[in-house]
Amino acid sequence: MKKKYFLTSLSFLVSIATIFAQQKNADLLIFNANIYTVDNQFSSKEAVVINNGKIVTTGTSKELKQNYKTKNQIDAKGAFVYPGFIDAHSHFYGYGLGLNAVNLVGTKSWEECLERIKKFVKENPKTKWITGRGWDQNDWENKQYPNKTELDKLFPKKFIYLSRIDGHAAICNEKALKEANVKAGKTLTGGTVETQNGELTGILIDNACDLVSEVVPAPNDKEIEKAFLAAEKNCFAVGLTSVSDCGLDYPTVEAIEKMHTANRLKMRMYVMLSDAPKNFSFFTRRGIISTDRLTVRGFKFYGDGALGSRGACLQHDYEDRAGWNGFMLKNPTYFDSLAILMKKNNLQMCTHAIGDSANFAILRTYAKVLGGKNDLRWRIEHAQVIDPEDFKFFGVYNIVPSVQPTHATSDMYWAEKRLGEKRIKTAYANKQLLKENGWIPLGTDFPVEDIEPIKTFTAAVFRQDANSFPENGFQMENALSREEAIRGMTIWAAKAQFEENQKGSIEMGKVADLVILDADLMKDGFEKIKNTKILYTISNGELVFKNK
Repeated sequence: MKKKYFLTSLSFLVSIATIFAQQKNADLLIFNANIYTVDNQFSSKEAVVINNGKIVTTGTSKELKQNYKTKNQIDAKGAFVYPGFIDAHSHFYGYGLGLNAVNLVGTKSWEECLERIKKFVKENPKTKWITGRGWDQNDWENKQYPNKTELDKLFPKKFIYLSRIDGHAAICNEKALKEANVKAGKTLTGGTVETQNGELTGILIDNACDLVSEVVPAPNDKEIEKAFLAAEKNCFAVGLTSVSDCGLDYPTVEAIEKMHTANRLKMRMYVMLSDAPKNFSFFTRRGIISTDRLTVRGFKFYGDGALGSRGACLQHDYEDRAGWNGFMLKNPTYFDSLAILMKKNNLQMCTHAIGDSANFAILRTYAKVLGGKNDLRWRIEHAQVIDPEDFKFFGVYNIVPSVQPTHATSDMYWAEKRLGEKRIKTAYANKQLLKENGWIPLGTDFPVEDIEPIKTFTAAVFRQDANSFPENGFQMENALSREEAIRGMTIWAAKAQFEENQKGSIEMGKVADLVILDADLMKDGFEKIKNTKILYTISNGELVFKNK
C-alpha cells in the first residue's frame, strides 16, 4: 500500500515538474476577468498574457496559468477588461497647457469668471499674461457675450486672453488688444472683431482670435514638458492610452519625439499637423513619422467655426440671429488646392466642419479629388450639422465622420434655438453617419468637452449627460449600440489612424494597452455606467494607473 502511495505521489510530482518545465515565461497575466477583446467577433475571454509590451494570447484562467510563468499577475476578481480607450479627436497638448491657466469651465456667469481670474492673479502675481479657457455664455442667465470693461478696470497692468469653451472665440482686455494692434473696424476673412458703438468689446471670433493669441508668449521647454506630463497623468486615470492631437505645429511634434525617445512620455499619439506653411515645409523635410508611440501622416484643416459662438457656416440664417449664417475660415480654392496636394502625397486630410454649409463645401471638395471608393480615410472632424442630401457623400467616397458624442449632450440645451426644428433633426446624427461606411471613430474634443471616455460612451448609447438628462435621451434615433460605441472608442478609432493592426483590440501581437473597469459596458444600466471606476490602466504592458 505504501509503495502504491509512493508511486502515485511520485507520478503527481513528475507531472507537476513537467508542467512547470513546459511553462513559457511572460511579464503579466490578468485572470479571473471578463475580457471584451473587440476582435471581429467581439468575443469574450477570461484571461490574457502580456510580454514585452504585446498581447501574447487570451484564454481561460486555468489554461493560461498552467501554460505561462509570469513575473506579475492581476486577479481582476470579475472586473471588466477592454482595449485601452482611444480618443479619436482631442487637443491633448492644449489641454495640458490649460491645466496651468485660469479654468473657466462650468462658470454660471461673467461675474464668476472674474472671481476666478482674480483668484488666479492673486496666486500667480508675477505672471504678466493671464490666459484661460472654458467660458460659455450659453450656460449663463445673460446669454450675451461679455464685455472687456471689467477686465480693464480690474487688471489694467496684465495682458488678458480668455478662450471660449470651443476655442472659436475669446475675450481680451484693452492691454492685450493694444499689444496685438487690434483696432475697431478691423476686418478679416473668417473672423470678426466685435464692436459696440464703434468701440472694441474685447470679443474676437474665429480667425480674429489669432490676432492676439499669436502675441501670447510661447511656453518654454520646461512648461511644454510639464503640460504633456500633466495631460498624460489625467488621461491614464480615465482609461485613455492613445489620443489624436488635432492641429499641432512641428516644434511641438519634435518635443513629443524627444520625450518619447527619453521614455518621459508614454502616451501613444496620432498627430495631425496644423495647415500652416511651416508645417508643410517640415513634412516635406521629414515625411511620414511612424514609431511605436507617434504617428504623423496627416493635416488638420479648418472649414468653419463653432455653433456655440455662431461661427459655424450654415446654408441658411441662424434661427436666433436673422441675417447671419456664419462663415468659412478660408476660401474654397484653398481647400481644393490642398486636397490635390494631400492625395498626391497619400496623406490624410482631416477638416473641421460643423455647419451644413461647411460640410456641403468640404464634402464636395473631397469628392472631386477622391473621385470614388478609396482607402485614404479622409476625415470630417465633427460632421455636426449635415444637409439630408449630403449623408451619401460619406459612403460613396469613403469619407470618415469623426464625431464627439458629448457635443450632442452639451449642445442639446440650446442647439435647436440656433438651428430650428427642421435642421436639428439631421444634427449630431451619429447613427445615420455610421450607416454610410459601417464604422465611426469617437472622441471628445477635450478640453472642449470632458476628457472621460465613459462620458463618450453614455452620450453615444444613452444620449444623456452627466445629469441624466433628458430622461429618455436626446434624438434616440441616432444612438449607437453598446458594441458600436465600444468599437468607436477602440478599434474604429485606431482604424481612423491607420493603426487597427497595431492597437484597438485585445488580440495576439497587438500592443498591450488595456483598461480594467468595475462596470460592464455591455450589460449595466446608465446609472451604474456613468459612475464607472477605472481600476487599472495598462500601457504597453506597464501599469500606468491603479485606483487606490
